[in-house]
Amino acid sequence: MNTAIAPLVLHLPYQPPWDWRQFHEHFALRRLAGVETLGEAHYRRSLRLDGLPGWMDIRPLAGEPALRLELHLDGAADSAPLAERVRKMFDLDSDPRAVAAHLGADPLLRPLVEAWPGLRLPCAFDPFEQAVRAIVGQQVTVKAAVTITGRLVQRLGQPLGNAVADGPQHLFPTPRALAEADLAGIGMPGKRVASLQRFAAAVAEGALELHVDDGAEALVKRLCELPGIGPWTAEYVALRAFGEADAFPAADLGLLKSPVWGEAGIAARDLQRRAEAWRPWRAYAAVYLWQAYSQGSRIGG
Repeated sequence: MNTAIAPLVLHLPYQPPWDWRQFHEHFALRRLAGVETLGEAHYRRSLRLDGLPGWMDIRPLAGEPALRLELHLDGAADSAPLAERVRKMFDLDSDPRAVAAHLGADPLLRPLVEAWPGLRLPCAFDPFEQAVRAIVGQQVTVKAAVTITGRLVQRLGQPLGNAVADGPQHLFPTPRALAEADLAGIGMPGKRVASLQRFAAAVAEGALELHVDDGAEALVKRLCELPGIGPWTAEYVALRAFGEADAFPAADLGLLKSPVWGEAGIAARDLQRRAEAWRPWRAYAAVYLWQAYSQGSRIGG
């Protein structure tokens, strides 16, 4: 007898403008082999929901301002938290007009807002996974960080029981698995390995709570109390793991070297002061500065 559970399908609406290409470019650069797959018009990743393993398929709907979410899970679970996480992941609930009006009032950002209307804030599906990526990515390129994190998946990721040939094959490693693993030869300096495993152990033991229920600043403070995690990593986690609209990693190289500042760039301290005018949307300002950096654009500078 066939006991396979039929996939759950949900439609997740959003307020235009919203551009699939922005997210496709984001995932294309950061796609984690084994955990994520990417096509021209779909994104798939493995996940755990209520402790159950599975995977999801996300794609834009033609002619409708909505995403189609299809969930394949080894069991039944409440879909409401999943829908909320996917909405956050693809930033479906922001008001692009309000963001554009605020940031566009700054002469520096106005040309960027006009060139790329409605940019959203891509967010991670899983906060722990994003924090691991941020720690691994300290002082290395995005490509190098993706490669090293992929090795963690191959060594420690649980195989996905209901995987399909063209989909994700592994679950991201658990905090306990990362904390207790032998990571010799993984491709990171010993101090960074130690920082990563201290972080994973703190999460596994419940000593560190990854949430922003008490605000992003409180999360940043908790993270910075761990050895090897500084303000850039903590602010980046707040921005990418939780989609905090006002998080701002002022020491990020892409922000400091964005073409809007000219060839000399800008100092982190000066950028921090400059960004005060962008509150409460500093994370969206960062998205625009990163966009200009990635495109090598001289718009605005």
